[in-house]
Amino acid sequence: MEVKDVYEATISIEKSVQDLGGFVTHSNLLSNVISENTYNTSSEEAMLVKKYQTENTMQVRVPTAKLGEFLTLINDKKLFLNSRSINAEDITSSIKYAELEGKRIKKTGENISQLKVNKDKVKMDNDNMSEENLQQLANLDVTDNLKYSTIDIYIREPKLRIAELPVTNTKNIDNKYKFNFIYDVKNAFVEGFYLIQKIVVGLITIWPVLLIAGIIVYLLRKKKHFKKSEQV
Repeated sequence: MEVKDVYEATISIEKSVQDLGGFVTHSNLLSNVISENTYNTSSEEAMLVKKYQTENTMQVRVPTAKLGEFLTLINDKKLFLNSRSINAEDITSSIKYAELEGKRIKKTGENISQLKVNKDKVKMDNDNMSEENLQQLANLDVTDNLKYSTIDIYIREPKLRIAELPVTNTKNIDNKYKFNFIYDVKNAFVEGFYLIQKIVVGLITIWPVLLIAGIIVYLLRKKKHFKKSEQV
């Protein structure tokens, strides 16, 4: 359903559940941001404007005897009811089955107790006790399902909300520190000096290549000079 204020409706529903002897098993309140924009209001300040919609998915459990009262209470919080469905399950057969299983386990225990004590009897007795524990747990679930009703609730606000948050003008801060002439010139001079060092080290590293290239150039020039002498 749609409500005027999701947070206030959530608090009211949780209080109603507690007053009726129930409890909340799940509540997930979210503010979904649709858009956000920052507007500079001065050289140092800005305003962050968020458009959002709040919703909450809840699951609560209330005594079955007070289910109608609880549904009436939450109905008063609605602006618009999208849907409501009630599912009632007949668990008569589950109750009967639990009774029969309890009798069977009890009878099995009596039969095991009449056996002679040995390794197999200990294992059978242990397995029967484990099965009895599981059946007791199932009985508790059946009792709990009879005593309490589970209600899943989804609430949201029909319109967008707007939040105005004062923040720092980050663009002006970026411009303030974006360029520093003296520092950048000094840094460029140091980096240029390091570049010259790297070039010199690189040339020294490849001295064999330079030496071979020099010899080749010398030989080519000498050969060229020799050819000119022959032509003369």
